[in-house]
Amino acid sequence: MPRPTGRVLTLLELLQSGGTRTVAELADRLGVDGRTVRRYVEHLIDLDVPVESIRGRYGGYRLGSGYRLPPLMLAEDEALAVLLGLAAGRRAGLPGAGSTAGETASAKIRRVLPKHVAGRLAALLDSLAFTDPSRPAAAPAPVPDAEVLLTLADAVRHRRPVSLRYTDRSGHRSERTLHAYGIVAHEGRWYVTGADPGTAADPGTGEDSGTGEERTFRLDRITDARPLPGSFEAPTDHDPARRLLAGFAAAEYRHEVVLRVRATVAQVRAHLPETVAGVTELAPTADEGEEWLRVELRAERLDWLPPVLAALDRPFVIERPSELRALVTAFANRLASHALRT
Repeated sequence: MPRPTGRVLTLLELLQSGGTRTVAELADRLGVDGRTVRRYVEHLIDLDVPVESIRGRYGGYRLGSGYRLPPLMLAEDEALAVLLGLAAGRRAGLPGAGSTAGETASAKIRRVLPKHVAGRLAALLDSLAFTDPSRPAAAPAPVPDAEVLLTLADAVRHRRPVSLRYTDRSGHRSERTLHAYGIVAHEGRWYVTGADPGTAADPGTGEDSGTGEERTFRLDRITDARPLPGSFEAPTDHDPARRLLAGFAAAEYRHEVVLRVRATVAQVRAHLPETVAGVTELAPTADEGEEWLRVELRAERLDWLPPVLAALDRPFVIERPSELRALVTAFANRLASHALRT
C-alpha cells in the first residue's frame, strides 16, 4: 500500500515548527490514528530526517538538533498569506514590513513561485486597495476563500465578468454577474466593488434590485466565483476604497443627520471618519470668512452624536433632525449641572 506522501510532508512541516509534538496532537492535525503517526515518523527516518522520540508524560517527537531545513516550499494559499501580510504590514507601517527586508522577502517569494501562481498573486496585489483604519477591528473578521479572492483579482486585472454566488446580510442566496473594479481591505474585512450589469445597488449596501448600478460585496459572503466570457470597460476615475467608504456613510439607517460645521475637513475627520459621514465644503458667506462644511450621515441612534459634537468643539448648526437638537440641549445641560457642583 503506497504511503500518503502529502501527510508525511505535513508531519515534517509540523515538526519543523519547533518543540516536541505529542502523538495525540500530531494524529489530530493529520487526521489519522497514533499508529499511523508512528509509521509516518519511520518513513521520515528512512529518508535520513533525524526525528527524535521523547519518552515520558510530555513525550512525543521532535527534530534532532542541527538538522538543516530544506528549501522553503509554499503552497498557493501559504504564499498568498505571506504576501498579503507583507502588503498589509507596509500599509500599516509595521516595523520591517516597509523596509528593504520586507521588499526583498516579497521579491524572493515571487521568484520561486510557479509562473501561474505568481501571476495570480501579482493580479491580486495590483488590484488591492486599503482604507485608512478608523478604528481597530472589534473581533476577528470572517476570512474570505482564497480561490474566490484570486479569481476576483484576475477579473479586475483582465476586465472579465464573473459569476458570483452570494449570501446577503439577511441570509438570502443569489447568483449574479459582476464587473469587478477593485478589491478593498477595510478594518479586517475584504470587499469587491464593481457594477452589476443586470441589477442595481442600494448606495450603502449593494443589495437591492435595479439596473446597472455600482455594487459592493463582502468577500466572505461569496461562496463561489467563476470567470465568464467577454470583457468590460471600467471607469477611469473609479476609486474602490473611496467608493466603499462612501457606501458605508450613505447606508440606510433610521435617522438622516445634516449639520453645518465651522471647521476644517481635518478637524471633522478626527471625530467623524469617512466610513461615518460625508463632508462637503460650502462657499463662504460675505459676513463669515471662516470655512463652513456640510456634514451628512445616517445613524440608527442619535445619542452618541452630542458627545462627538462636544469633542469637536466647533460652531455648528443642526439642520435635521429636530430630535438631535433636543439631545444636544439635554447633554449640554447635564454638563453644566456637573460643572456647577462643588
